[in-house]
Amino acid sequence: MANKYPLPKFHFSVDWSGTNIGFTDVSGLDITNDVVEYRDGASPEYHKIKMPGQRKFSNITLKRGVFKSDNEYYNWFNTINMNTVTRRDITISLLDENLTPVVVWKIKNAWPTKITSTDLKADGNEVAVETLELAHEGLTIQND
Repeated sequence: MANKYPLPKFHFSVDWSGTNIGFTDVSGLDITNDVVEYRDGASPEYHKIKMPGQRKFSNITLKRGVFKSDNEYYNWFNTINMNTVTRRDITISLLDENLTPVVVWKIKNAWPTKITSTDLKADGNEVAVETLELAHEGLTIQND
């Protein structure tokens, strides 16, 4: 009976080789194949054929609450120097009620491209949330 319902998406963990802090939002877990159009001159068809091309990966966005004396996002971002950066493999797991990973996304050679600090509002009542955008070189999905 449990396999008849889709999995809820609110229970997940992110292993990013940093402090074990919960993230509020993870987005950009998608893979796209380019489409290559081709037609040779001797083809009897009067249209192009479409073939799969190179695979592309979107940047991944991680959001989490801001904590006092926590500069890990910024410290990782500061490892970027002339054509060098500290790259990390990241694992994102969708968990069941027993904390067992059900779907796992493995990101290869990720590095930070952008940090967005929280917005500030004098009349607001929200938690301060910072955002880290990551470029990477590959994404695999394991749905066991």
